[in-house]
Amino acid sequence: MKISRVSFFLALFTTAVLSSCAQIDVCKEVISTKNAPAAIGPYSQAVRAGNTLFLSGQIPIDPKTNQLMAIETIEEQTKLVIENLRAVLEANGMTLADVVSTQVFMKDLNEFPRMNAVYGTYFKEAPPARATIEVSRLPQDVKIEITAIAVKQRCSD
Repeated sequence: MKISRVSFFLALFTTAVLSSCAQIDVCKEVISTKNAPAAIGPYSQAVRAGNTLFLSGQIPIDPKTNQLMAIETIEEQTKLVIENLRAVLEANGMTLADVVSTQVFMKDLNEFPRMNAVYGTYFKEAPPARATIEVSRLPQDVKIEITAIAVKQRCSD
């Protein structure tokens, strides 16, 4: 008898989870813009679910040529990456002020202070939550990649 109850509740739980996922899939929308680099693999520039936008990682690629920019400094790479994120946000009617979280992947955390100085010029007031992670390698051997999550602000003051 216990096995049947467990099976029943497991089936009920699975049905609830699958129904919930199906509802999320219904409102999922792929966001794409020519003002940001095209995806270099099987992924979207961003996906919107409700009022939340999940942005794929951006690297310092020129959106006009879809080629890696010949820029060496972490400051220049950070600036281009954030400008690419901004372009994807704007394609969805959002701004950098709507960003609630970022993940910064860097090849060398010794360059963190210089990256952080540039990053701070874009997120002055109410900066998003952030994780910064050192990695051994990034696509096309760039120094930095940033992902973001943005929420269309509907908060009342």
